[in-house]
Amino acid sequence: MTETVEKTNTGAILYDRSIISEINEQHFVAGGWAYAEPVTGSLGSAGRGNTMFVGHVPQQFVLRHYVRGGLIGKLIHDTYVWTGEGNSRPFIEWRMLAKMAESGLCVPRPAAARYRRIGPFYTADLITVRIPGVQPLSVHIGKRSLGAEFWQSIGTAIAKFHADGVYHADMNAHNLQIDAEGKLWMLDLDRGRLLAPGPWQQKTLSRLHRSLEKIKSIDPNIHYTRENWEQFLEGYFDVSRSA
Repeated sequence: MTETVEKTNTGAILYDRSIISEINEQHFVAGGWAYAEPVTGSLGSAGRGNTMFVGHVPQQFVLRHYVRGGLIGKLIHDTYVWTGEGNSRPFIEWRMLAKMAESGLCVPRPAAARYRRIGPFYTADLITVRIPGVQPLSVHIGKRSLGAEFWQSIGTAIAKFHADGVYHADMNAHNLQIDAEGKLWMLDLDRGRLLAPGPWQQKTLSRLHRSLEKIKSIDPNIHYTRENWEQFLEGYFDVSRSA
């Protein structure tokens, strides 16, 4: 992976020349592409409406503008306090994804990241390579009932991420996605870190559990049960015990 940083009038762009040979500010807005389509989804799987599919097959990308969530997001939409280029959210996420992808983990390959300074604040954007044929776990389990083998495989996949120290700040049933072969991919690693083993592992499992329970409460037809969660944990802890 070839990391290149180019300064702009308002900030900088970080990109991988082996994926995008030339890039400019226009690539970070939907209008800068010949094709752009908003990411949509049910049960909240489309996130905050700040993500687009851009480019043409066979090489499509996902363009995401960083926006705040929660209560603070109602007051401050998309700006962050500037503390240095290396601390900017898109550069941190880009470099984390690059390291994970190089290690063979199932995450989107980062293509480009940008920040724009606005006085003591900045805005941010990230472009990743689109993974073909994936759908959110929340959508996948809405289509049909899946057996113990599936749920155990999901638990095993998460355990392997954790074994590599991957901390996801908001691991839920939307940003865990399943491809056509049933393989699990982890998306949207904003605020993620690579950490030593610790309480964060249980914290992220609890976050996923709450997400699945919430989806089930919204749509009782979702194919998820308490037994499925126990099967997930069986797959997760089988990896931990054999490590």
